[in-house]
Amino acid sequence: MKKMKNAKKKSKTAAGKVALRGTVGKRRKPELRHVPWSSVPVEALNPLLGLHFVVGQNIMLARVLLKKGSIVPEHSHPNEQITFVAEGALKFWIDGKEIVVNAGEVLTIPPNMPHKAEALADTVDFDVFDPPRADWMNKTNSYLR
Repeated sequence: MKKMKNAKKKSKTAAGKVALRGTVGKRRKPELRHVPWSSVPVEALNPLLGLHFVVGQNIMLARVLLKKGSIVPEHSHPNEQITFVAEGALKFWIDGKEIVVNAGEVLTIPPNMPHKAEALADTVDFDVFDPPRADWMNKTNSYLR
């Protein structure tokens, strides 16, 4: 039992870094919802970064608003991530590469892969996570604040 507790606290990434704790939560009850983005309050995490999200049973869709120069520090999580840049551009440092994702482009990020991003312009991106990011839901995403 003690080994199981420690396994929950840390998960090693491919690069040997510790993934963010508390990023996977309990599953939600399935339900049909129609949600206008305008009805979901934007949480200002810092002066250059805001986000809001909708959570389903097994997946989360986040709308992330980044001002030019906004930095998302290097981190990893056990959640698979798909990022779609709707407006602007994001530069990612990931898997030993620098990748610029422009408006209309998509980046897939496997679970536990360390990554960092910078907004090269005012940017609107949509991030899909499976499973939903528990640290975002319970506001323990201190690396963004």
